[in-house]
Amino acid sequence: MLINFTKMHGLGNDFMVVDNTNGLITLSTEKIITLAKRNLGVGFDQLLMVEHSSTIGVDFCYVIYNADGSEVAQCGNGARCFARFVTKKKLTSNNPIKVETRSGIMSLFINNDQTVQVDMGKPSFKPKDIPLLVDVQADTYEIEGHKVGVLSVGNPHCVIIINDHNVDIKSIASHIQNSKLLPKQANIGFMQIINKNTITLHVYERGVGKTLSCGSGACAAVIHGIRMGLLNSEVSVKFTYGSVSVAYEGEHVFLSGPAEFVFEGQVEI
Repeated sequence: MLINFTKMHGLGNDFMVVDNTNGLITLSTEKIITLAKRNLGVGFDQLLMVEHSSTIGVDFCYVIYNADGSEVAQCGNGARCFARFVTKKKLTSNNPIKVETRSGIMSLFINNDQTVQVDMGKPSFKPKDIPLLVDVQADTYEIEGHKVGVLSVGNPHCVIIINDHNVDIKSIASHIQNSKLLPKQANIGFMQIINKNTITLHVYERGVGKTLSCGSGACAAVIHGIRMGLLNSEVSVKFTYGSVSVAYEGEHVFLSGPAEFVFEGQVEI
């Protein structure tokens, strides 16, 4: 079977996007892993599937797979690409666009400059929602010798505040991800605070590894910084190839940034 796909990225976090609104495409874990390989396949951090939603008032179902074939509940950079994809392909003329994910309903709004604002919903700090195997909820926890903030933004995140990025991100993140306290692992963010309105961030994602950017990771880092009294309510999060804006005032968190098309293609599955 030959399928069409679009390659997209959000600040270097790259995606294979597929229209599966007819429900005819089924991909095994092994096939997703093969497609994700950068030398042998399409190459991507995540695969985004656009599917039909049966929920009244919701435009699409947004299904996300990591490069290792595992399904995840949330992806902020992917959501921005999703919005631009369904608009360009004329799958909808709605704006905002309502999509359902494993973590709930999201609202995506395309701005006049083609950047996209994503309502990422309400974060959760409850250990059972992450899950984090501790008895008492706290602002920070010690995991594998590191002080981290832990929260869910539709998917689990640990945030470490660092003075500079000259740290062994892969080693530290791998140890934390494999902690017995995190039975489903987590994405690990390394945040350097430049000032109360600006941070830089590196994220090591579960099922992917180090990525060039991470939308939900940006949200998690800013939320943790605000809760610690270190950041203002709207923050620019800088990655290698640009920045996103995160706004949070104790309720829903909003992520705004670019989403770019790279190329169109077909692949045999």
